[in-house]
Amino acid sequence: MPKNLFVVSTELESGLTSVSMGLVRALDGVGVRVGFYKPIAQTSNRDRMDHSVNYIRARTTLDPSDPIPLKQAQERVNQGESGQLMEDIIEGHHNASKGCDVVVVEGLVPDRQESYVQRLNVEIARNLDAQIILVSAPGERTPKEMAEHLAFSARIFSESSQPEVLGVILNRLNEPANRSLPLSAANPPPVRGFDWENECDVFRDGRLQLIGAIPWRQELIAPRVRDVAHELDANMIFKGSLDTRRVHQLSIVARTIPNMVDSLRPGTLVVTPGDREDIVMAAALAALSGVPLAGLVLTGGLIPDKRTQNFCKAALDTGVTVLTTTMDTYSATHCLANMDTSVPIEDTERVEKVMQATAEGIDAEWLRQHLSVDREPRLSPPAFRYLLTQRAREADKRIVLPEGDEPRTLAAAARCQERGLARCVLIGSPKEIHAVAESKGIKLPEGIEIIDPDEVRDSYIDAMVELRKHKGMKPDMAEALLEDNVMLATLMVALDEMDGLVSGAVHTTANTIRPALQLIKTHEQARIVSSVFFMCLPDQVRVYGDCAVNPDPDAEELADIAIQSADSASTFGITPKVAMVSYSTGDSGTGDDVEKVRKATAIAQKRRPDLIIDGPLQYDAAATESVAKSKAPKSPVAGKATVFVFPDLNTGNTTYKAVQRSANVVSIGPMLQGLRKPVNDLSRGALVDDIVFTIALTAIQARQVETQGLN
Repeated sequence: MPKNLFVVSTELESGLTSVSMGLVRALDGVGVRVGFYKPIAQTSNRDRMDHSVNYIRARTTLDPSDPIPLKQAQERVNQGESGQLMEDIIEGHHNASKGCDVVVVEGLVPDRQESYVQRLNVEIARNLDAQIILVSAPGERTPKEMAEHLAFSARIFSESSQPEVLGVILNRLNEPANRSLPLSAANPPPVRGFDWENECDVFRDGRLQLIGAIPWRQELIAPRVRDVAHELDANMIFKGSLDTRRVHQLSIVARTIPNMVDSLRPGTLVVTPGDREDIVMAAALAALSGVPLAGLVLTGGLIPDKRTQNFCKAALDTGVTVLTTTMDTYSATHCLANMDTSVPIEDTERVEKVMQATAEGIDAEWLRQHLSVDREPRLSPPAFRYLLTQRAREADKRIVLPEGDEPRTLAAAARCQERGLARCVLIGSPKEIHAVAESKGIKLPEGIEIIDPDEVRDSYIDAMVELRKHKGMKPDMAEALLEDNVMLATLMVALDEMDGLVSGAVHTTANTIRPALQLIKTHEQARIVSSVFFMCLPDQVRVYGDCAVNPDPDAEELADIAIQSADSASTFGITPKVAMVSYSTGDSGTGDDVEKVRKATAIAQKRRPDLIIDGPLQYDAAATESVAKSKAPKSPVAGKATVFVFPDLNTGNTTYKAVQRSANVVSIGPMLQGLRKPVNDLSRGALVDDIVFTIALTAIQARQVETQGLN
């Protein structure tokens, strides 16, 4: 039977929904098979759909049933049907708990006008035999006041013969009194923080466990420009990046140009009278300079002259949205400052950020151990990402990024440095790097290292000549080659000054791999360099190799790819069950291609008898248990494969892209295998998150190289 965690708020505005979502993500991240159930919905007249259920459906593979509306539940209680109501709730829970270790059950938010709500919470928790997690937002309470509040809330449940309250998740820590969109000129007073675990009696004396402490973050309330347009019922002059740009601050502008330029910052929504064409042009100039403004709101029903619009069009085409409203500037500002900061159901990007940020503040490992979930963990995509971040932090490696002034790379490096995933080293002009960071609103954290290639290049010429002297390398040739920052950074890795390298945001795969093959070379256990992708399918992560490097490997090379891919899977927490993929399963087919796979399977099995490897297997036989039963009933891999080795680049690359695009799957990679020290390539369309995880992969690889002595 699964364990039940009943998550209940101690007051209004505690962020119960975000904590419930974060708890699902956190438990999934430590390999727990987690379900979600919301018995009763508190929807307003404006919101016909329950937010929690729809958020969970949007960002996980779970499909919880629709909850019972609160009004309907109230009517049934009033009609003396409480017992039948609980039976229906238990039936809904049964459906939600299939295949789960733990079910997160979200309770009702207490409301002074509906005093029976907390009684319903107690009754539901008792009938589900659930353990209670209290969710509370301290606000302006002191630790002493907080202890009294939590002790009182815990007694509500403990007096009902319910199992003990398991613990507390404190949410929105250090939240300012006014959590609306800030004005760019505003400088809110600092909020005093407390060491809740040691200063709050209920935690210090062990009466309650502090399960999570989640800080308030301004960026998590940032709405899309689309949400602003809806709030103001505004008309659109320029659409811009309406759905992707977010409003981080408001700037009310009615001043002269010199007095307002400092407010033109990334993420700023400029609100100004519609006849201030000088401000419109100043905003256009900022956009052309690379400042990603959120947009402009022109008030008073006034619209700039068509000639001004046409003059500014090239700048506004960079993504700036221009809206117009009939409200005056004061009314528009008041409306925006008081707009609802809850996340719209369709804003899945913000849902994901809230879910992940909340999960990071929860001690899921303590929960897993306390609930005695001992089953072998399923490596879901969130679990895989969690494992990456944990192992990267433990590795503590120095990763060089030769594309140091590329904006996505710069943002990823800052994020990795802040989260402790790696010690990032940027190659590039410090002046240019700081200029890019300034224009994109990227705050470079302390400790991030910048190396100016113009200042150090000459010192590497002798080492370059020494490493390539067998190829006739001369100093002038070395100097010319080192003009390429990728070559320079690769040499730093080869000389053990750096632990690994990530490149490819603006360079081709060949530009990244060629220097590595020339300077770093393969380790002694590898015959070739190959690659894998980590395919984050909805229910688990699978490894695909080789989909990026070797066009047509022979049987020996294919066996090497299989062994390398299996070892990579193990390194990243995936139990390797290797399927050698072909168009034929077992002995059913003939031909040179299938014979190559058959021979490669035999070679790999002989070289590594400790690995579970089978082939040839068709993809469906390897991946689908029902197909495996008919096509390969005796195979130890069929239907359970976690590593898929393709016979050639044509098959592998086509398959990974087909799965990625048609199933909307996140793929991390390609990660190169077989090198003496790790070098990894990026897609030129890589997102910041892609680069972050590639840096983490590289750090973990570097740790593996160090511990196994592969270099």
